[in-house]
Amino acid sequence: MFASTSKHKELAMAGEETFTFLARGFEFKGTLTFEGTVRIDGMVSGAIYSKGTVILGEHAVIEGNISAGTIVSGGTVNGNVTATERVHFLPSAVLNGDLKTPLLKVEEGVQLHGNCEAEGGARSKGLEEPREVEPHAATVRVSQRGEALLR
Repeated sequence: MFASTSKHKELAMAGEETFTFLARGFEFKGTLTFEGTVRIDGMVSGAIYSKGTVILGEHAVIEGNISAGTIVSGGTVNGNVTATERVHFLPSAVLNGDLKTPLLKVEEGVQLHGNCEAEGGARSKGLEEPREVEPHAATVRVSQRGEALLR
């Protein structure tokens, strides 16, 4: 009915939290700042900032850094990813950049090209006694094209 290459819906959910949906075909250049939860299935050239949750669909392509509380990605990110709570990479996710998060979940098939700093636990608000941390090993498989595939 309406001819437009970008679609933007903002829905009020229970309470004060909002859910923003940027559909497939959406293209944006610049910095996006959100409150609440945002799902992106389009292309963004620029940084994304949110204290809430950023969900990247499998067709999402982000050319810039992402900083959020929680990040769930099935798309492609060409930039650094920083989360204050957790990151979950779905099987179709590709990250070309560095990652920093307290908690990390990686599904089989994810492509990760960069440095990864994951503490393995939620950050505590109180002081804890120092403890020794054992390094965690990751299995990396190299594809025929020379890409490293994290398993």
